[in-house]
Amino acid sequence: MWLRTGCSLTFTITAPTPFILMLRLRSGAQQWIAREEYRLNPYIPVFEYTDGYGNLCQRLVALPGPLAIHTTSEVLTADHVDQAPGAPIVTIENLPENVLSYLLPSRYCESDRFGLMAADIVAGQRLGYDQVKAIESWLRSTIRYEPGINYIPLSATEVHAKGSGVCRDLAHLGIALCRSLSIPARLVAGYLYGLRPMDLHAWFEAYVAGRWYTFDATQTELRGGYVVIGYGRDAADVAIYNQFGPAVHPETQSVHVDRLDGGDS
Repeated sequence: MWLRTGCSLTFTITAPTPFILMLRLRSGAQQWIAREEYRLNPYIPVFEYTDGYGNLCQRLVALPGPLAIHTTSEVLTADHVDQAPGAPIVTIENLPENVLSYLLPSRYCESDRFGLMAADIVAGQRLGYDQVKAIESWLRSTIRYEPGINYIPLSATEVHAKGSGVCRDLAHLGIALCRSLSIPARLVAGYLYGLRPMDLHAWFEAYVAGRWYTFDATQTELRGGYVVIGYGRDAADVAIYNQFGPAVHPETQSVHVDRLDGGDS
């Protein structure tokens, strides 16, 4: 399906503030970016680089005063999400080198804390995709999804203790549970067509049978319309923006995902 995605942020800056933004989409096997627009008001020199996960990042120093950031993209993405019941686990010695880091504990995904719990959740499941599907179902039925904005990410242990969280928090717990079973898992940040309420979104992917598969415990069923902004080990790697110095939060944030080839907005 063809989608138009957009994100607008406004800030009031009180002192020169370095930012690292991650708002540009990239083309790949799952999506094709046909057109994009990226505007800053006022104009600020921007330097772009590609991080260690292949994400497109923009560096700038915002000067005191108002700052508005606006991005739009026209994207071709899949009409459905691939699923593979019964797909086998890939043994560690056979994993590609660029996947190995997604086995390890990270800042928000303390996989070394969840071994026994994960084994209980997936008991009786075939090793691989079916185990991850059982984790996704457990998250959906056990951890309450609370849409909204939370500027402070929760770690997997914090989400488990709280029993609720935003999309990113549920993904953190799912990733930690997968990694504790020696299944590589990573966080994905982006957009989802039809998300209610509309906002930026996060989900997780697990590596089984030689490729990455999508899992999203915030949705009752997987469907097409996912648009990727960035990949990483957890939220520390895929923040839409990082700023340095006194804390600055958006005064306004608006997100839209509209279908261009028919269907509802």
